[in-house]
Amino acid sequence: MIGKTISHYRILSKLGEGGMGVVYKAEDTKLKRTVALKFLPPELTRDPELKNRLVHEAQAAAALDHPNICTVYEIGRTEEHTFIAMAYVEGQSLKDKIRSGPLKLDEAIDIAVQIAEGLEAAHKKDIVHRDIKPANIMITPKGQAKVMDFGLAKSPGRTRLTKTHTTLGTVAYISPEQARGEEVDHRIDIWSLGVVLYEMVTGQPPFKGDYEQALVYLILNEEPPALSTLRPELPATLTRVVAKALAKDPKERYQNMAELLADLKSSRRGKATATVAEVAPAANSVPCIAVLPFVNMSADPEQEYFCDGMAEEIINALTKVEGLRVVARTSAFFFKGKTQDVREIGRKLNVSTVLEGSVRKVANQLRITAQLINVDDGYHIWSERYDRQLEDVFAIQDEISQAIVDALKVKLIRKRVAASEKRRTHDFDAYNLYLKGRFLWSGRTEPGFKKGLDYFEKAAAKDPSYAQAFAGISDVYNMLGCYCVLPPREAFPRARKAVDKAIELDETLAEGFTSRGFTKMVYEWDWRSSEQDFKRALELNPAYPTAHHWYGEYLMFMGRLKEAHEHGLHALECDPVSPILYGYLGWVHYFMKDFEKAIKECKKALELDPNLDLAHLLLGLTFTLIGLHKEAFNELEKARVHFGTGGLFRMGQGFAHAAAGREDQAKKVLEELPSISEHSYASSYYAAALFEALEDRDRAFQWLERAVQERDFWLMCLNADPIMEDLRTDSRYPALREKIFPEE
Repeated sequence: MIGKTISHYRILSKLGEGGMGVVYKAEDTKLKRTVALKFLPPELTRDPELKNRLVHEAQAAAALDHPNICTVYEIGRTEEHTFIAMAYVEGQSLKDKIRSGPLKLDEAIDIAVQIAEGLEAAHKKDIVHRDIKPANIMITPKGQAKVMDFGLAKSPGRTRLTKTHTTLGTVAYISPEQARGEEVDHRIDIWSLGVVLYEMVTGQPPFKGDYEQALVYLILNEEPPALSTLRPELPATLTRVVAKALAKDPKERYQNMAELLADLKSSRRGKATATVAEVAPAANSVPCIAVLPFVNMSADPEQEYFCDGMAEEIINALTKVEGLRVVARTSAFFFKGKTQDVREIGRKLNVSTVLEGSVRKVANQLRITAQLINVDDGYHIWSERYDRQLEDVFAIQDEISQAIVDALKVKLIRKRVAASEKRRTHDFDAYNLYLKGRFLWSGRTEPGFKKGLDYFEKAAAKDPSYAQAFAGISDVYNMLGCYCVLPPREAFPRARKAVDKAIELDETLAEGFTSRGFTKMVYEWDWRSSEQDFKRALELNPAYPTAHHWYGEYLMFMGRLKEAHEHGLHALECDPVSPILYGYLGWVHYFMKDFEKAIKECKKALELDPNLDLAHLLLGLTFTLIGLHKEAFNELEKARVHFGTGGLFRMGQGFAHAAAGREDQAKKVLEELPSISEHSYASSYYAAALFEALEDRDRAFQWLERAVQERDFWLMCLNADPIMEDLRTDSRYPALREKIFPEE
């Protein structure tokens, strides 16, 4: 082509090529100016209807007159070629610029503002670019951004992704609605600009994959890595802009470029807040606090538990304060050992104040420092140092709690504080053992459960009146039955015995009623009484996340899925970075058969805790149901390997093999049942699911009857589990269901 004359354009050199054509630098021999010529692929112009549409849309684009849009001069045709003539822009593409690494913050925002201003002008004329990406943005030597390829812009409508008209680079910037082939509008450009902005400030796109199918899956189901993890110094205002631009639901995205521009410009000016909607709730909002784990300044690493205990007891005391929202232990302790700024932690936990402190212990001497920090500006509201004896530790905790209450000017409910005093042990060794047990229990691993049980039992032995220690014992046995480490008839009666003791010692213990409600639900099938216990727990402590979580499971098993979801959200308000709770929400969406959201919530859980086995199990089941068998086996294998004996997860693998048509592998799992039963409980419920997948309905019902006799925890799922959907149409199902849910 170089040296040839096409129409009245003499080709000078090749500038580049992509999925939508080849671009040359050329001389306009009539007007004596340098232009860029894009020659369109033949397949785009063979269809007369498509060719006419291209002409019409190029004419519309030529009417755009904006300093940040590359001007389109004409669309021309010869016998062999169809081309678009546009202004030649000197400089480098944004794609080439990003290759050198992340841009400086001010430069990235300035470029994004210019792109947004150009797109805003186009959108006002009802023109959607549809292919915003760094390769289509030119940056002149003076720093002016020019949006290229408006000659191929599309009017709103259905734009299905096709292999012919896209490249891998293009797919990385398409919106979820484009990927699904849905009706689209100007908001797809907002999404693509969000991707470009993300890439400018991090040096990498938010979604990366080696092939188109993987990229499309990520765009539809995954959240990108948080900007704060890739570039912690970025202002919160900008991270909110990017997050809103990349909302997968167009309704949750910026609704027009004017909104996005306003927030971008606010970020450039360094304002603390962006949009009016984000500013509004501040004035009369409820005071909220996160108590971070105290830093161990002692030489002995064993004192970590003591430091954690300081924070936990302060959390427990503050939850009894009227008009104060307190972040739960799991979320507050998520940041332990991390170097993030206190203000950023506060923003992630959605709190206005953060308490941090340190403990130095030498022999029987303690030095404790504590400081209350305002998240908005990073200034101290209050700070204090305490030099005391070890036996004074509980008094110090009370002093710190009262000082926080005074500093935040909220009202203490004396009756509730008295209840808190009742269930506290005054035996420091018992207290320390309890903290170790609770820490290990919360990790949800088989070794953690077993070691945690040992600590709880030792705490109860040290102080037989310590109600929380007995509640801890009950919680461990409940989980050992749930995770199939112990047979149900061994685990759950032990849980009930321990929790009865806890409630006998303290009738105001929310943890006790929560644990008893769980045992009544999963083992005794006493549904009415179980719900009463959960409601009593929430009356005693409305901020106890586990009460919301386990009551949510009750609602989920009863088929009240909307209420179950609401309690999951309430739990996350108390414990905003809990992987367990994100995993729970995944199960709720799974039972709703909203598999896309189930996958999304599981991914959030695993981002917080990559070894959360029930999240891997749920992903395995979900991938199996939607036909992604390779991904399913990967997830189920992770669960089986991570979790000790892993009998539950091996049975899940058996179901996945059967559903994938791997009959030999499924039968191999059945052959392993005796050996599995030697070291854990092999879930009869999942054995039934395996036979159902093998289309052996009679054997499936035999194993479900066995699950009833064994009181298998997973029978609770029978009401709504998608893997049992066809089985529920069988005439034998109502009688089976009546055995489990007799009160309905």
